[in-house]
Amino acid sequence: MVESENIVAETAEKIFSDLADAQTINRDKKGEWKAPLWQALAENGLPLSWVPEDCGGSGASLAEGFGVLSAAGRFAIAVPLAETMLAGWLLAQAKITSPEGAMTVAPASPKDRIALNADGTLSGRARGVPFAKDSKHIAVLAHGAGGVSIALVDATQCRIEAGLNLASDGSDTVTFANVAPVAIKPAPKGFDQTSLMLMGAVVRSLQIAGAMESMLDISVRYSNERVAFEKKISKFQAVQHNLARLAGETAAAMTAASSAADTIANAKSFDDAVFLEATAAKIRCAEAAEKGAAIAHQVHGAIGYTLEHILHRYTMRALAWRDDFGHESYWAVELGKRVAARGADDLWPLVASR
Repeated sequence: MVESENIVAETAEKIFSDLADAQTINRDKKGEWKAPLWQALAENGLPLSWVPEDCGGSGASLAEGFGVLSAAGRFAIAVPLAETMLAGWLLAQAKITSPEGAMTVAPASPKDRIALNADGTLSGRARGVPFAKDSKHIAVLAHGAGGVSIALVDATQCRIEAGLNLASDGSDTVTFANVAPVAIKPAPKGFDQTSLMLMGAVVRSLQIAGAMESMLDISVRYSNERVAFEKKISKFQAVQHNLARLAGETAAAMTAASSAADTIANAKSFDDAVFLEATAAKIRCAEAAEKGAAIAHQVHGAIGYTLEHILHRYTMRALAWRDDFGHESYWAVELGKRVAARGADDLWPLVASR
């Protein structure tokens, strides 16, 4: 489904355009823009896009939700929309009804584990949990003697240590000390923490790709406005070369993220094809964010580094999102292990099948 045909994504785009203008947000030092934006998103059912109607959600398809996330990336949204969508999707895997309000997911790193104790409580520590301080509930994937379970937890029952990522958005440490969940059910057969991490990786890849689209647009517009030595800097060959590189990185990120999203939207399980697409997308988008942010700031010169300019809203978030749900180095190693385990003869058929 192309974005122009996606009414859900178009609705999100309209809300972001009306209530999440980057320049307006940049001038709002008190964060008063957040409440109207979240209210509009909630009224249109976007935070619970991936939750079936019988679980309290909107019942949108994965493809429609991915369109919303791409739009959110283009506006560098600094509210827990993606996290609430992901939490709702996780809870829906176990048929747990999603509550109203902002949510997040734990763990947010493939190396963290939450334990399900014999008495049904949860214990463990999850680092880098996005927007935990701003969330009313946390969707948790826990490991117990009987296998993997999915739980809904009241955030006030956890100890949350505030932290910030590169973009100064919440990236908190959540400690579960024998926390009793609001609801808990076994995860579906075959669903594990890797499944959650892969879904999170694709979510972040789409957001990175969206942010890079805006970085490219802002840089091109600036180069056509900024005059140096009596001509627009877009006329200088070095600037043209940099913009071409930025366009290439943006196209690569968009292609990788869109391909991974399409694969998950049409897959019946988190198989090898999903693993390849999701990990490749996170790796490529993370690399594109690093290169793209540097180019965008170089095109803007000194003004691009100031807090008054909106560029940092996109570059810093694109860079920060690289670390959520497994950074590129982690996934590169895991992808290498998966390919090596399949053997040399299966490598080309796997790659060619995509």
